[in-house]
Amino acid sequence: MQIDRLIRAVRHMRNPTALGLDTRPDYIPETFARQVSAKSPGGAVFAFNAALLEALADIIPCVKIQIAYYEALGTDGMECFSQTIFEARRLGYVVIVDAKRGDIGATASAYSAAYLRGGSPFRADFLTVNPYFGTDGMEPFIADCEASGTGLFVLVKTSNPSGPEFQDIVAKDGRPLYELVGSRVSEWGSGLIGEEGYSSVGAVAGATYPEQGRALRALMPHTYFLLPGYGAQGAAAEELALCFDKRGEGAIVAASRSIICAHKRTGEKDFENAARDEAIRMRDELRSVLGRGR
Repeated sequence: MQIDRLIRAVRHMRNPTALGLDTRPDYIPETFARQVSAKSPGGAVFAFNAALLEALADIIPCVKIQIAYYEALGTDGMECFSQTIFEARRLGYVVIVDAKRGDIGATASAYSAAYLRGGSPFRADFLTVNPYFGTDGMEPFIADCEASGTGLFVLVKTSNPSGPEFQDIVAKDGRPLYELVGSRVSEWGSGLIGEEGYSSVGAVAGATYPEQGRALRALMPHTYFLLPGYGAQGAAAEELALCFDKRGEGAIVAASRSIICAHKRTGEKDFENAARDEAIRMRDELRSVLGRGR
C-alpha cells in the first residue's frame, strides 16, 4: 500500500515534507530559462521541475503536484504535468496529485481512472478529492484505492481564510461540519488500514487552523494528514505539530513557494541550492518541534 510506502519514506529521511510543484513560468529564473532553450512554457516548467526534483531527492520523500498550474498552460502544460509525474517516480518520490476531484457515478469513476489506475499518464500514488457529493461520490475512488493500493487525501478542513464559512457551520448535534466530514472520512478508510496503522484514505487538514487540527487528530487516529498552509500561507512548525501523533508521525507538510521560489527571496542565481537550503531549514525546524515529544 502506498500509505505504508509514504510513512516509511518519511521515517527513512526523517522529513515529513512534500515538495509542492505549483510551478508558474514566472517562477523560473530568466538565466535558466535561456539555458534550457525550451520551445514552450511547458518545456521550461518541466526543466525547472526536473532540476528541483533532482536537487531535492535526497532530502524530501514526497512531491505534491497541483494540476491547476499545468491546466493553465493547455495541452503543453498537461504534457509537462505527465512528464513531471514520470520524473518524480523515476527519482523515487511518492507522488500526490492535487486535483481535488469529485463527482458521482461514471464521472467519479472516470476521474479515478485518470489518476489512480494503471496505464494512465497521470497516475499518482495519492489524489486529493472533494467529498461534497457524499458516499456515492467517494465509492469509485475508494474502490480503486483498494484494488491498486493507491490512496486519497479528502478535503476536511482547508487552509484558506474563508473556509470556515461552510466548514465551521454547526450541525444539529453541536459538532462543526468539518468534524462530521472527518468522522465520515474515518469510516470510509476503516477497511484500508495498512501495516503502519494508517488508512489509505487520508485527510487534508489546513495547518493554519492548529486547534482544529488537534481536534481532528484525536477524532481520526488512523487517518494520515496532508497539511497545507506552511510557509507562504503563514502556518508555523509549532502549530503543525498539533496535527501529528504522539510519535511525531501521521502527517506530511506541503510546502511550495517557500521552497521553489526560495531563490527570489535570497537573490541566489543557483535556484537549486536556494531550494535545498530552504528544504533543509524546514526539515530541521520540523525535526526540532516533532522531536520534543507531544
